[in-house]
Amino acid sequence: MFQLSEMLAPRPEPLWKLIKQSGVNDVVALLNGAEQDQRMFASVGAKGYGRAAADDIAWGEAAIARDMAVFAEHGFNVVAIEDTAPMDKARLGLPGRDEEIANVITQIRAMGRLGIPVLCYNWMALSSWGRTDIDIPGRGGARVTGFRGVDADALAPLAAPGSIDAEQLWDAYGYFLDAVIPEAQSAGVRLGVHPDDPPRSQGRGVPRILNSPDAYRRLMQMHPVRENGITFCQGNWALMGHDLPTLIREFGGCDQIAFVHFRDVRGDAEDFVETFHDEGQTDLPACIRAYAEVGFDGPLRPDHVPTMEGEDNDRPSYGALGRLFAIGYIRGLQHAVHGKPDLVEV
Repeated sequence: MFQLSEMLAPRPEPLWKLIKQSGVNDVVALLNGAEQDQRMFASVGAKGYGRAAADDIAWGEAAIARDMAVFAEHGFNVVAIEDTAPMDKARLGLPGRDEEIANVITQIRAMGRLGIPVLCYNWMALSSWGRTDIDIPGRGGARVTGFRGVDADALAPLAAPGSIDAEQLWDAYGYFLDAVIPEAQSAGVRLGVHPDDPPRSQGRGVPRILNSPDAYRRLMQMHPVRENGITFCQGNWALMGHDLPTLIREFGGCDQIAFVHFRDVRGDAEDFVETFHDEGQTDLPACIRAYAEVGFDGPLRPDHVPTMEGEDNDRPSYGALGRLFAIGYIRGLQHAVHGKPDLVEV
């Protein structure tokens, strides 16, 4: 049975008590001041998190151990990390990539020693997730994020047109995996790469390569081992235009799903909005049944929820009330499929 988790930065706030009160004890951690901690909200033009002072590099063992201790003081167990050192030189195959890869290896080794089994990362160069609107009216006046390709294509490019091509990213990715997969195997850490968000062929002039099931099949063949895994971000896989339960059975059946982002959308990769978990285009109960069928037992967290009444929109898609709604919805599906914990056979 999957581990219902929540993503948190290692900086206590009132939301933590609410998540505990909702019955969630497992954390997918950001790193204090690392790449996604600083990039994920800035990439959609929002305020997001503020970095607390730290004496050590965010991805080093001392810093991660300190983060774990902060979470433990509040009753949380870290089951995955969803952040890394900066990686754009590695993604683009540029000079300096070996130093960036060495930083990732430092993090993987530290996670192995500290007993954190899953690392989520991405191969989106120069940005993170992309949205063209973070304040769209949703159900009952809730605010949701959305994307329109024609609006995105009108934005200033992040790189000179034609200066980066897709095979450059694939070649750099192969170089990266050749270096880190043996380290992950040695450390006992599963890597789970996140799909491009949204899964288009480019984002503001930068190619995107992890945007289809075939791209993931190619990736799996590069290093066909369990440690070379997938973050199955359901919203992006749905935008690829494929049936999610079928894909869960395919990739989960060969034990390649390391981590799940449980969310939903309406639309396609060129034009979509985020939704509450119970109103999107995907059969989410069927997804939970598919995870059960393939024996997925890794971390699964809600993702990209609406901002609800009374909340500001500093962290679009990560409002407190929407997250609590999502936790309750997922827990209900979990119990419907697996039974309550005291009824599950061990």
